[in-house]
Amino acid sequence: MSSPTQDIRTMRAKRGFLGDSWALLKTAPLSAWFGMIVILIYGICAIFAPLIAPFGEAEVVGKAYEQSTALHWFGTDQIGRDVFTRVIFGARNTIGIALTTTLISFAIGGTLGVYAAVTRGWIDQIVSRVVDALMSIPVLIFALMLLAVFGKYLINLVLIIAVLDSTRVFRLARNVSLSVAVMDYVEAAKLRGEGLIWVVFREILPNVLPPLVAEFGLRFCFVFLTISALSFLGVGIQPPTADWGSMVAESKTLITYGRVQPLIPAGAIALLTVAVNFVVDWFLHKTSGLKD
Repeated sequence: MSSPTQDIRTMRAKRGFLGDSWALLKTAPLSAWFGMIVILIYGICAIFAPLIAPFGEAEVVGKAYEQSTALHWFGTDQIGRDVFTRVIFGARNTIGIALTTTLISFAIGGTLGVYAAVTRGWIDQIVSRVVDALMSIPVLIFALMLLAVFGKYLINLVLIIAVLDSTRVFRLARNVSLSVAVMDYVEAAKLRGEGLIWVVFREILPNVLPPLVAEFGLRFCFVFLTISALSFLGVGIQPPTADWGSMVAESKTLITYGRVQPLIPAGAIALLTVAVNFVVDWFLHKTSGLKD
């Protein structure tokens, strides 16, 4: 059992962390606050979609292409499904899949990048050359080709985008880790006999974490837009699963009739991208050491 003194120290540490976090948030500009509020709203919609949405995700509730009414705020789509409901569920599907894909790409690219920077040698050379070859091919075209070969399944979509995007993560993780791996304190740790895992997690990773966290936000935006583009082209998230990219494709002809339904999922995509970039810009500014 912990002593009262240890409990008091733990409580003080928690209060100090919360106080520092709140002080940091208070210095955030309006753009960063806007981005965080938008991300919070999107997150709530994604988590509680079944509770917020008035109808089922694929439920047909009216006629095709109905106008906006009190019952159907954004009207209905080409087979009579509620567009507002589809937008809410689209937040869960599009954001969830993009976030999962980004996490996998960072697990692959970040691990290989740091390991290659620390060990160097033939592993670094082989992985770097493979990454150079993959980066020379446009991601969207390569993804279209691979999905045509392996099938338009969700697991294939996630793995293909994650592997292709991990090349960008590898390049950044390797470069920032190389600049840290040659520092004196890293060499001193190696001379003390510290193992590879200790050096990576105690000396290198804490010093490369800020640019990697910022890159995570940017990579999420790129993955999010790539998945939406693939869904728009018909090879991404497949119906009846709600997805903003496919929703734009399904209703794009309505623009010629002056209807705003295609702009609703497109606006959701644009708003989230702008919000994440606002937060990433603020985070980069704070971690760069620049003065306001």
